Amino acid sequence: ILTPLGWWGCESSGPGPSHPCLSPQTRLQAGVNYGNTLSCIRTVYRRESVFGFFKGMSFPLASIAVYNSVVFGVFSNTQRFLSQHHCRDPEASRSRTLSDLLLASMVAGVVSVGLGAPVDLIKIRLQMQTQPFREANLALKPRAVALGKQPVYQGPVHCIATIVRTEGLAGMYRGVGAMLLRDVPGYCLYFIPYVFLNDWITPEACTGPNPCAVWLAGGMAGAISWGTATPMDVVKSRLQADGVYLNKYKGVLDCISQSYQKEGLKVFFRGITVNAVRGFPMSAAMFLGYELSLQAIRGDHTVTNP
Repeated sequence: ILTPLGWWGCESSGPGPSHPCLSPQTRLQAGVNYGNTLSCIRTVYRRESVFGFFKGMSFPLASIAVYNSVVFGVFSNTQRFLSQHHCRDPEASRSRTLSDLLLASMVAGVVSVGLGAPVDLIKIRLQMQTQPFREANLALKPRAVALGKQPVYQGPVHCIATIVRTEGLAGMYRGVGAMLLRDVPGYCLYFIPYVFLNDWITPEACTGPNPCAVWLAGGMAGAISWGTATPMDVVKSRLQADGVYLNKYKGVLDCISQSYQKEGLKVFFRGITVNAVRGFPMSAAMFLGYELSLQAIRGDHTVTNP
């Protein structure tokens, strides 16, 4: 079942779509000289005013409803198909096994990468081109320095056209390997904890989704997922930001190696504070919207037994 989830979420990278707090997160992960989260927020505001927190958001906002509906629809329908395939008894087919949830989550993760990689790429390119160029790179060629005097991309459409022209269609999927390594396990740690926590928290008297249980289980699932996804999220952000002015990384392993050599292990946990702050409320709203949408579509308004 595809549900109208788009306006409940606020992120696109990973389990969910874009949000103003993603601008500091992207700059912390892929930029330099931003310090900690508060320092990054102050720097962005000082250089670009409040509009700096909304850089690159138009494209994610335009696709957010489709993205969330497809991902949640793929998960629920894959899970339903697997359950029915294992058992022909309609009642028994409602039971959910860990293996079914795991496979359904992995399929949803793969689909999310296919849909979300270009959206993430455009968002990150538009955000990162605002960083002072001389701070971002060293040992540059004169042509690259000249390019840094003005923004490379004038907007989402111009960004897409430029990437396709200079890098081909494959350029729209830069960093897709890192995104797969982030989203496939990320969605496993997103949907599976939600299902089990929701079943555990929901009172036995409930015959439908309990809003409090859904909100709490969804928030906890989001915190778990984004907390564990942060290291690969850093790699993905750096690979997708790479290419605004010049290319520094040859691939996932090279990005990991260079980042570790220059900044140590702590670099892979950049932005974890932002992820933790947004993870709980964002995912709580996402799952609550999902359950309420399904309830409305089915016309079932009974939540508890009398």
